[in-house]
Amino acid sequence: MASAYPTPHPSRLNPSRLDYATIMAAHDAAITANEATYRDPATGLLVLTVRTHMDRGTCCESGCRHCPFLCD
Repeated sequence: MASAYPTPHPSRLNPSRLDYATIMAAHDAAITANEATYRDPATGLLVLTVRTHMDRGTCCESGCRHCPFLCD
């Protein structure tokens, strides 16, 4: 990752996915650009970055990919 932030829990983004590196590169680019979200290259949906979650400070229990608070 481009930062010291944690990588997604495998239950949220499995590292064995063929597109894992592409997804993480999109996330890292958003972190570097200080953006709150990035466009998921696989689905086209907006995804919150780990920094956005950390700034919020709590888990919203929505199953977010980059949640550092993991409520699973």
